[in-house]
Amino acid sequence: QVQLVESGGGLVQAGGSLRLSCAASGIIFRINAMGWYRQAPGKQREMVARVTSSGATNYADSVKGRFTISRDNAKNTVYLQMNSLNSEDTAVYYCNAELVTIKPLRDYWGQGTQVTVSS
Repeated sequence: QVQLVESGGGLVQAGGSLRLSCAASGIIFRINAMGWYRQAPGKQREMVARVTSSGATNYADSVKGRFTISRDNAKNTVYLQMNSLNSEDTAVYYCNAELVTIKPLRDYWGQGTQVTVSS
């Protein structure tokens, strides 16, 4: 069974840092893009950062210069380093990956990890 397992969320003070990790497991033939999305209470889910299989990245304007996405292809893992956190970063963060498994290419999602920034 293919799954994405996130870790690293928690409570942090404004100005602090957190690092999220997401590992894909199961029978996986290929991983295309991987990324992080977030959803704050009462808001729609939004893209935070994505990284392609070749390492190209893109970020939401609100996190540029503060967040860094990276991936370790050998470990099927994507990371999100979050610095200079503020209260607007409070949300549930979801990992996303485009995977080819025994099924054709499709999106997979993690269960979400809560990030809370206290002011």
